[in-house]
Amino acid sequence: MLTNLLLLSIPLAVMALSAWRVSDHRADREAITRLAAEQPAAPTAFDPAMVEALPEPARRYFLYTIAPGTPLHTVAHITMTGRFGMGTKEAPGYLEMSATQTLAMPAGFVWKMRARRGLMHLSGSDSERWTRFWLMGLLPVARLGGDPDHARAAFGRYVAEAVFWTPAAVLPGPGIDWEWVDTDCARLTVRHGALSQAIDVRVAVDGQPTQVCFERWSNANPDKAYRLQPFGGHLSAYRTFAGFRLPTHVEAGNGFGTDRYFPFFVVNVTDIDFPHG
Repeated sequence: MLTNLLLLSIPLAVMALSAWRVSDHRADREAITRLAAEQPAAPTAFDPAMVEALPEPARRYFLYTIAPGTPLHTVAHITMTGRFGMGTKEAPGYLEMSATQTLAMPAGFVWKMRARRGLMHLSGSDSERWTRFWLMGLLPVARLGGDPDHARAAFGRYVAEAVFWTPAAVLPGPGIDWEWVDTDCARLTVRHGALSQAIDVRVAVDGQPTQVCFERWSNANPDKAYRLQPFGGHLSAYRTFAGFRLPTHVEAGNGFGTDRYFPFFVVNVTDIDFPHG
């Protein structure tokens, strides 16, 4: 009798986990649709006069990243491949990865990834609302989010990513301010509801952004306690997409600017497109 119950419980458990995974995919699709709808239906075209009053490094940044006359799309779909580190600086534990991302700052983002190392497969999604990862497509290994700490940590990530993948979303306006830091650095501050994030953007002489850095709310530390700590990355391999000049190689991680820096996120972008509003 016990053996029969065990044999029956295994397929039932598999069916329940499969249904749970399908529910996650559905939530991803719904969130992506919601974010894509944030795209302006008839976006204004970029005019350099829009940034005349900004600090010089910020003005240089926009003149490099947005060509005059470019429709100011603020939502992007990004396709990428690369490596995702699950370990530490000393033992990175990189997995080969492919991912797609819908980025709609300040509303949010959805990053869907699949990664593998040998026979091990990891998949799932990250957003401003959740982190959900599955092992071998069946076993849930991370179910995080739905709290202020997660929202604050995620906000730092997608504001920084907007700097290099959706520059139209960080043009000056309500809740968005730029200030001078030094000759080649400007500080962006974005406020959205109860959230606020400052990002330092370093640019080359021609205005090409070379790195971003900021204090991120994170528990990626030995204490597993949320606190502000350095985060950032390097940007390179720029290409033009629909009038935007954007980096297609990004290396980013915790401890940026310190000897603890661990670039756990190393990606090459294969495509960026801008959904219609």
